[in-house]
Amino acid sequence: MTYCVGLKLDRGLVFAADTRTNAGVDNIATFKKLHVWEEPGERVITLLSAGNLAVTQAVVSLLSEHITSAESDRATLTTAKTMFQVARLVGSAVREVKAIDGEALATSAENFFVTFILGGQIKGEEPRMFQIYAAGNFIEVCEDTPYLQIGEHKYGKPILDRVTRADMRLGEAAKLVLLSFDSTLRSNLSVGMPIDMLLYNTDSFSTDRQVRIQQDDPYFQKLSRGWSDKLRQAFADIEEFEV
Repeated sequence: MTYCVGLKLDRGLVFAADTRTNAGVDNIATFKKLHVWEEPGERVITLLSAGNLAVTQAVVSLLSEHITSAESDRATLTTAKTMFQVARLVGSAVREVKAIDGEALATSAENFFVTFILGGQIKGEEPRMFQIYAAGNFIEVCEDTPYLQIGEHKYGKPILDRVTRADMRLGEAAKLVLLSFDSTLRSNLSVGMPIDMLLYNTDSFSTDRQVRIQQDDPYFQKLSRGWSDKLRQAFADIEEFEV
């Protein structure tokens, strides 16, 4: 399984994805699930993936191949005019892969379960973020809930529900996302380090704030210990229940 998070904020976008994939307890590996297409000064497109790894890799490869193909009349991630059109392209790629592999997967008892978080900005419009499903359909993030999660989301959701605000600074939001990951890592072995993270500032059209956070990262270790200490203290400070 996996865990991916995307936040759409007033100042920009924050993306994070773990890198663990497993096909049983004795077959665990690391694969990148945060994918970026960038044209400096023009557009930044980010795609987070969860689900069947072979399917998600096929979708990402297909999107990249379309960019370099000779079919000049085909819209691609680098020629689409809006992020809505990009979401349509990703959905079409999902359906294309399903048309090729879906029946074979079903025959072999494999599943076609995949979900994506798509976000970015194309010059001329504001940053946007979408969640794309296995059928190729999608929803767009709204003001009421300015974040999206895919994969093993239940452990990291409570803190996002309580703390997320659209006016957060990106560094503050990154701290929040890492705390969400810390809760998930403690409760689910199918999610694992390292964590890939991208902080995108509105109108920067740059991915220079991209980092991979390893298990021994000093900030992440300090964050995890500090959060545990604060939770224990908060629990101790609340008066006990009495009947």
